[in-house]
Amino acid sequence: MTSPLSRRIARVRPVPASSDAALTSARQSPAEQFFVANDSPDFDSVDGKRWTVVESPFPASSANANSPARAGWELGEVVSQETFTFLAPSVPVNVFGMAHNTGQPGRDLPPQAFHKAASSVIGPGEAIQLSSTVGYVDPEAELTVVVGRAARGLTLETARSAILGYTIGNDVSARDLQKTDELWISAKSQDTFTPAGPWMVTDLDDADLSIGIVHNGTELKTASSADLGWKVDEILVYLTSFMTLQPGDLVLTGFPAECARIQPGDTVVCRVEGIGELHNPVTGASWEELPA
Repeated sequence: MTSPLSRRIARVRPVPASSDAALTSARQSPAEQFFVANDSPDFDSVDGKRWTVVESPFPASSANANSPARAGWELGEVVSQETFTFLAPSVPVNVFGMAHNTGQPGRDLPPQAFHKAASSVIGPGEAIQLSSTVGYVDPEAELTVVVGRAARGLTLETARSAILGYTIGNDVSARDLQKTDELWISAKSQDTFTPAGPWMVTDLDDADLSIGIVHNGTELKTASSADLGWKVDEILVYLTSFMTLQPGDLVLTGFPAECARIQPGDTVVCRVEGIGELHNPVTGASWEELPA
């Protein structure tokens, strides 16, 4: 649950004004990003949709710096939600997922993490793209930690000092490829296979949060963060025992709920209590060869 001190922080991109004649859609806008914050406990209220432009919460990361000033987007300005699109909450250096992390069977195993390519991260509303040969693909809604500072050698007493907030991650997974790729890189790191967002929530009690998926309008069986084998603090201790986490890194903690195969034309909504909903459509892949 959120606390009275919690706030939402989002990385967003202004929607082009109608006067920007050369720009016809948000996708064609310059690669701008700003951070905005909202302290309203009611996300759907009028106040919940009015955001204040703030400094980047990742001052040590140039990848997460605010764009140069734009009229109406100076620090302290209030912007309404319809004037921007939500991006993934950060530009991570590292993205981790936890394998086999459900219940006592997961806890009976040593903690195991897998690395997802940072290039697999997309934001709310962007399409999960599936190639014609990818096979069976599942979404996985996961409570996701957003790292706030460089961290190495964390302990159970210090682990939470490295957390900026929590977001929703979707650990899209190609199940057929998992069977043939022992490292899971082709199953987990394909372009668009890590939707994240729509914002971060600070000061969230992560002990018992409902987690679930709505697939094509049908709500699947939910579970709780209490059903994770290894908990948030323990996961961060484990990861920082062998590497340094960087500001903006994402740590997906595991998926204890029900999932269903996704195919082009589907819609996926990932829900985590206290954070909200992450919506993404599913399409066929439309990759373009990059110029040499």
